[in-house]
Amino acid sequence: MGRAYEVRKASIQKTGAAKAKLYSNFAKEIYLVAKNGGTNLDANQNLKRLVEKAKKSQVPSEIINRAIDKVNSGCDESYTSCRYEGFGPGASTIIIDCLTDNVNRTVSLVRTAFTKCKCKLGSINSVSHSYENLAVVGFKGISEEDALDAVMMDDININDIETEDDLVVIYGDPKDLHKIKNAIQNVKKDIDFELDEISMLPLEKIKLEKEDLEVFNKLLNMLEDIEDVQNVYHNVEL
Repeated sequence: MGRAYEVRKASIQKTGAAKAKLYSNFAKEIYLVAKNGGTNLDANQNLKRLVEKAKKSQVPSEIINRAIDKVNSGCDESYTSCRYEGFGPGASTIIIDCLTDNVNRTVSLVRTAFTKCKCKLGSINSVSHSYENLAVVGFKGISEEDALDAVMMDDININDIETEDDLVVIYGDPKDLHKIKNAIQNVKKDIDFELDEISMLPLEKIKLEKEDLEVFNKLLNMLEDIEDVQNVYHNVEL
């Protein structure tokens, strides 16, 4: 399987705790993006994209609207974006992106997860140099050739394009995410983007077996259970 499937987010279990975390993460991110770029969806493309993703993830409209209304009402909440990098079992590496109102609490929880799994939290850039920061846009209904023609017509330089099971995936510079989507929508206005994100993709993937794989899965589950954790990226084939 190609790289397209490596960036797919695992479906979140329909448990109360998992849904609560999903809603909370979107609410915090929507508030922060609206606070920094304005609450008008037409003027703030990042907010528009985030709201579309939230709706696709079945986040209730009242949660989305409440997060935006906080900004309009002048409510001042402070969130900090944090990135932690670490080393798991074997040759595995992990990047954890968090959004928190208490950095000390978050780093303590992340460090505890690594410690309990006998893994090591690294310093800044100790892991990220082995990853690519890319915009990832995936869709069906347009051929790879037509998609390539569309981005070339708009003078957008992309890193790669691939197709698997009719899913066309374009990888490009994060700053070109909206340009890539607009170029594709010029070909098919009502297209549904199955992948629409900025991701950290490892330059090389590894395989873990037996105890190493068990420890890695335990660490992954512990990190994903932390409320402040937004995204976890790694180099392990699962």
